[in-house]
Amino acid sequence: MERLNSKLYLQNCYIMKENERLRKKAQLLNQENQALLSELKQKLSKGNQKANASNGILDLSLSSSSSQNPSSSTN
Repeated sequence: MERLNSKLYLQNCYIMKENERLRKKAQLLNQENQALLSELKQKLSKGNQKANASNGILDLSLSSSSSQNPSSSTN
């Protein structure tokens, strides 16, 4: 019985060490994932800002040409 207890105790110790190792690995992977997600969000945000700026320029040119067309058609 004592031999069985010793064996189970050692297995338990091994499992706890492995669990701790896996927990640390999971934390590192989570940190890496968060950093990559943040980087992706920044890139998407910059891309959206550029797209919005381009759309704004296009909208301005369209609105100015629209406003010119009625005045030129009245002439």
